[in-house]
Amino acid sequence: MVAVVSCHSTVTPCNMHLRRLSDEVVKGVRESGAVPFEFGAPMVTDGIAMGHAGMSASLISREVIADSIEICVTGHALDAAIILVGCDKTIPAAAMALARLNVPGAVFYGGTIGKGRHNGEDLSIQSVFEAVGSHAAGKIDDGELKAVETAACPGAGSCGGQFTANTMAMALSFLGVAPMGLGDVPATHPDKDAVAFLAGKIAGENALGTPVRSMITEASIRNAATAVVASGGSTNAVLHIAAIAREAGIPFDIETFDQLSREVPVIADLKPSGRYLAADLFDAGGCRLFGQRLREAGLLIDGPTVTGKTLFEELDAAKETEGQAVVTTTKDPVRPMGGIRILYGDLAPEGAVLKGASYTDKAFEGPAKVFDREEDCFAAVQREEIKAGDVVIIRYEGPKGGPGMREMLAVTAALAGQGLADKVAFLTDGRFSGASHGYVIGHITPEACVGGPIAYIKDGDIIRIDPETRRIDADIPWKEREAEMTVHPAPSLGGVFDKFIKLVGSASRGATTLQETNQ
Repeated sequence: MVAVVSCHSTVTPCNMHLRRLSDEVVKGVRESGAVPFEFGAPMVTDGIAMGHAGMSASLISREVIADSIEICVTGHALDAAIILVGCDKTIPAAAMALARLNVPGAVFYGGTIGKGRHNGEDLSIQSVFEAVGSHAAGKIDDGELKAVETAACPGAGSCGGQFTANTMAMALSFLGVAPMGLGDVPATHPDKDAVAFLAGKIAGENALGTPVRSMITEASIRNAATAVVASGGSTNAVLHIAAIAREAGIPFDIETFDQLSREVPVIADLKPSGRYLAADLFDAGGCRLFGQRLREAGLLIDGPTVTGKTLFEELDAAKETEGQAVVTTTKDPVRPMGGIRILYGDLAPEGAVLKGASYTDKAFEGPAKVFDREEDCFAAVQREEIKAGDVVIIRYEGPKGGPGMREMLAVTAALAGQGLADKVAFLTDGRFSGASHGYVIGHITPEACVGGPIAYIKDGDIIRIDPETRRIDADIPWKEREAEMTVHPAPSLGGVFDKFIKLVGSASRGATTLQETNQ
C-alpha cells in the first residue's frame, strides 16, 4: 500500500499542476502492482508570503507538512510513500517526513517554471522583485514594471533560477531520495506526465523494499551539500539539509558547507548570480551532466538511490547537449570556490551564513543601520535612505523572533534594483530567498529575541566583516549595551505560531521542532 501525497494548490504556479501529475503517479503505482492511496498535504508559497506577516508561516509550514505526512502514513499503516512537491518548503519537508517514517519512499518534484521573456531577455520572479527596486529609484516607469510582472511567470512550475526550490530538488537527487533526472523535466514540458508515471512505478516497485534511511547517510548528505555548493545554490539549503540530517539521526555540522566551499568550485552558471535558468540546465543535460562533472573530479561518493541504481550508475547515463554553456568543469569553473561561508565572531557566536561566491574573499566595514523588522527596512529602502557603505541589519526575524525566520527578498531585490547589491552589506537573524544576491549574511545565531549579540547593535556602530578570518565583529562596549538595552521577547500570535516558537531550535541546527535535550 503506497501513499501518494500531493502538495497541490492553485495559490501558486509552483504547485498548481501537481493534481494532474498525481493522477499519473497513481497510474504508475498501479502499474507496479501496488495499491495507491491519495491524500494531500498543506503548503505555503514564499512568493506570495514574501514581504508581509504571512512570511512567518513559511518555515513553520515545513514542520507542519512533515507532521501531516507522518501522521497520515503512520495512522493508516501504509507501507511506502511517494510525495509530490513544488514550492520551497514542501521539498525538505517531504525528505524529513520520509526520514522520520523510515519506510520505502520517494520525492517527486513538479519541476521548474518555464522562462519568462521580455525585450529579448529571459525573466524569472527575481526580475520582478528587482524591477520593484528599479521603479522606486525612478529607473523604470509604471508601464515597464507592469510588463516585467506580466511576463516573468509564464505558467506552472517553481521559481526558475537556482533558488531554493530548484536547489533542494537537485540536493534530494544527490541525496538519493528523488529519482535522478525526473525532477529536472520542467513543469510544462511534454514529457512531464510520462516521468510522473515512471516515478509512481518506481515507488510501487520498491514499496516493500529499501527504507529511506538506508539512502540518507553521512556520505549522501555530503553529496547533497556538494551539489548545493557547486551549483551556486540557495543558503536555505544549509537550514534544510541540517534539518533532514537531524530527522534521520545523521551527525551533520553546518561547517561542512564552509569546508566544501573552499574545496568545490561552482560549475553551473545559474541565476541568481549567473546567466541561466533551471530550464536551461535541463536542456544542457540536467543533474546527470552536472553530477558527472563532479564525479570526474572525485567530489562525489557512490551510494544507493531510490531508483535501485547507485548514484554513479545514474550519472553514467548523462548526455551533454552540444554547445551548452550552463555546466562547465572543475578545471574551468564559473567561479573557483563555492559561495557559502560560515562566519562567527562578536555578532554570531553560533554561526551565520554568507551567501555569494563573489564576496567570499572581500572584507566589508561600515556603519550599522538597524531595523527591528523587515517592513521598516523595506520602507527605508523605498525612501532611498540606504547608502553605499552601510551595513543594514534586520533583527528579531529569527526562528522564534519572526517567528518563522522570514526571508528578506523584497529588501535585497529592491536594493539590487537601486544598484546597491554589491555596495552594502546585509545582516539578519532571518533568512534570504534563494533569489537574493549581494553581500548578504543570514541565519545569525543566537537570534536577537533569545539575547543574541545582534540585539545590542545600535545605528552607527561600525561593523567589520572578514570572510577570510570568518568573523563578524563590532567594537562596542558589550556589557554596557546588555545593561542598557532590553531584548524584545518573541511575539505571541496564537495557534501554530506559538507552538512553533515554543519548540523551535537554533537555525544553526536546522531550526527544527525536534526537542534539543542534548544541545
